Amino acid sequence: MEILNELKHELEYEYKVTRKFFERFPDGKNDYKPHEKSTGLLHLAIHITEIFSWPKVILETDNLDFGANGYQPLALNTKEGLVNALEENYHAGKTALESATTEALDGNWSISNADTVLAAWSKYGAIRHALNQITHHRAQLGIYYRLLNIPLPASYGPSADEQSF
Repeated sequence: MEILNELKHELEYEYKVTRKFFERFPDGKNDYKPHEKSTGLLHLAIHITEIFSWPKVILETDNLDFGANGYQPLALNTKEGLVNALEENYHAGKTALESATTEALDGNWSISNADTVLAAWSKYGAIRHALNQITHHRAQLGIYYRLLNIPLPASYGPSADEQSF
């Protein structure tokens, strides 16, 4: 089993499912929150979109320091922009996995805020974490959609709204 190929196939599968979700993104609901402590719908979707580029970031760096890089989320406000950003970020992540060596997965990678390390993994572990984050946040998106009466696409099998898989 070639681990980079497996990661690439998993990223591709998650991209296809996520694209189906984003194609159903509701107009006029960018700020929708199911609860006051929840993130807004568009912000959540943008975060999911950005995760698809994480394999590239992880393979090209050793650390993401939120205290140093002045991170700003993508400035998107339409379904079309969201789908286009997803496409671009997916291709960046996929290309990084295609051009990486297995040895590159052995390096260390961490997330920090200035001098405080928030999490640390091998680069392989960080990419696995990113793939898990896609699933986790897309599930949150599914809750938002359900509450907005937006039919849920099939993900890992049929959904209550889409029986064909």
